[in-house]
Amino acid sequence: MSDLNELRKKIDAFDLRILELLNKRAAIAIEIGKAKQDKNLSIHSPEREKEILRRLTEINPGPFPNNVLKLIYEEILSASLSLQQPLKVAYLGPSATFTHLASSRKFGSSAEYISESTIKGVFEAVTRDKAQYGVVPIENSTEGVVNSTLDMFIDSDLKIAFEIMLEIRHNLLSKTGNRDDVRKIYSHPQARAQCREWLEKNFPGIPVIEEMSTAAAAKRVSKDPNAAAVASELAASVYNLQFIEKGIEDYKNNFTRFLVIAKESPPKTGKDKTSVMLTIKDKPGALFLILRAFAKHKLNLTKIESRPSRRKAWEYIFFVDMEGHIEDKGVKKAINDVKKECLYLKVLGSYPSAE
Repeated sequence: MSDLNELRKKIDAFDLRILELLNKRAAIAIEIGKAKQDKNLSIHSPEREKEILRRLTEINPGPFPNNVLKLIYEEILSASLSLQQPLKVAYLGPSATFTHLASSRKFGSSAEYISESTIKGVFEAVTRDKAQYGVVPIENSTEGVVNSTLDMFIDSDLKIAFEIMLEIRHNLLSKTGNRDDVRKIYSHPQARAQCREWLEKNFPGIPVIEEMSTAAAAKRVSKDPNAAAVASELAASVYNLQFIEKGIEDYKNNFTRFLVIAKESPPKTGKDKTSVMLTIKDKPGALFLILRAFAKHKLNLTKIESRPSRRKAWEYIFFVDMEGHIEDKGVKKAINDVKKECLYLKVLGSYPSAE
């Protein structure tokens, strides 16, 4: 026991030292914030944050794990930013949606989060300076694209600032945690689609009722002991629900990609994506000419999606993601070549690729 007590004393001494250093770091962060304000510079510097995380994980000798080190420093950076200027982030709500979870993973717990009931509301919050950033879902690895997000970019001048990849784990939740009590299930359509086989096998004949979000489903179930919800672990905590079953998604490699929107795109990082939207001419081989231009400049297209333009019957807008930054020579040349074959082309932003 004497050896254990000595080791604990050493831990206590290190904790005091860490606390002292954290406060010294915070004091310097406040000074940096004042210097940025004096020079009319943006308070939030995502490229600087990314460089800090990269450098620390590269030089970490262990045994402290890099994934935990990264999470800790993301919170330190979030808290430091809040001391300089509160960061406001709008997201597709209500509280405890997967979009809320993705937002908090990106910006930390010290940011101020603003729940919006629609994707349009998120775009408007950023446009009207209610928030510096907005977070919206764009696609799921098993169920595909979120069309309402693509549609918003048609008329919006906002840029894509970041992307977030979040592994999606669905759970069946209820007030009691007893599957025999379940008479109906509430779910968002996307979540239901991702758990269709599991629900049909385990709850045959039980009606699945559509809700606006997984969090809204959980909120409704919190008032009904005979209902269950397909929702996140965060929703279980927020709405005080019990687990009937964890991890009910049909495919375990289930990710959702989210976009962070802002008035400006961040600087080049060296590992970026560029997104554009374009309308092609109505002639034979038009799409081939577009794709050939990207291939000519050796650009890897990571996504291509089409949507009706809503302005003219049978006119389509294509959304294209490619590797590289708009400042890269190859990307610039490709876009210039593509413009010649387009009726319209709009760059939605260049932004760091999600890890």
